[in-house]
Amino acid sequence: MVKPAKSATPDFEAALKELEKIVATLEKGDLSLDTALKHFERGITLTRLCQSALKQAELRVEMLIEKDGQQKLTALDTEDE
Repeated sequence: MVKPAKSATPDFEAALKELEKIVATLEKGDLSLDTALKHFERGITLTRLCQSALKQAELRVEMLIEKDGQQKLTALDTEDE
């Protein structure tokens, strides 16, 4: 059984790996309702973290798109939505 982590915010890869374990555990269907809900809540948190990381990566890639035939890097506005 996967135990929901309560530690520091994981990086994208760690969050995705934990999310995959949670999904596999939930798909087995042998958890109590309370435990399943705790796993589901953790999964939602990890999903949002992954989505945020992917959005930041997408913004960085967009900033590297060629402009006037040259690749240019501009400052990343990291303000949360």
